[in-house]
Amino acid sequence: MKRFWTEVSIDADRSIRLDARPVRTPGRAPLAVPTAALAAAIAEEWRAVGETIDPRAMPLTGLANAAIDRVAAIPGDFAAGLVRYAENDLLCYRADGPTPLIARQAAAWDPLLDWASRRYDVHFTIVAGIMHRPQPPATIARLAEAVASRDAFHLAPLSPLVTLTGTLVGALALAEHAVDADSLWAAAMVDEDWQSEQWGEDTLATQVRTAKRHDFDAAARFLALLDADRMSENPRSASFTH
Repeated sequence: MKRFWTEVSIDADRSIRLDARPVRTPGRAPLAVPTAALAAAIAEEWRAVGETIDPRAMPLTGLANAAIDRVAAIPGDFAAGLVRYAENDLLCYRADGPTPLIARQAAAWDPLLDWASRRYDVHFTIVAGIMHRPQPPATIARLAEAVASRDAFHLAPLSPLVTLTGTLVGALALAEHAVDADSLWAAAMVDEDWQSEQWGEDTLATQVRTAKRHDFDAAARFLALLDADRMSENPRSASFTH
């Protein structure tokens, strides 16, 4: 689609307008979001459009569309899909060697599991190797409650955060401001970084990783903008990284 507008504005209900026309999602719903900070960032995406629209350059708009059109219609089913990752959470599956990798995983992953254990009063089963072992039912149930308590706009960015990092625990920690985005990404990349150090970087793998980081950063920013108004009023954080 070619650019057809001159001015981008935000209505009182935090919906986006192009000149006099309201922006609509692919499902034809108004593109309206919960916070002023998120609305302003989405408006900037539309202002930055050149001659034609490039959806990859508008990730916040895409996540808002997903929240409105897809997640809001079936929030329970969407949350349940995310909770399935808890059974195979990256943080619970450790290498059985060599020792430096074991230590690196523990340093990056144990603080996240410790946070979740305190936050949700749960216990995690840690596995050395790749053979599946189930997590305690109470752990899954409480993580499911934590995910299901979120609205569509918080669930939409949680999905790419979980799928890109492989950890529901880490995504929840980011959503609750217990870890920052760079630290979570570094934790998720421990194994990849180790392989690169041992065998060298692969050009294709580097390109894939860059694309994943782009999507990860967009989802993390979306979450931050959702909570920006509240955080500005109460800037104190419970993050274990502080």
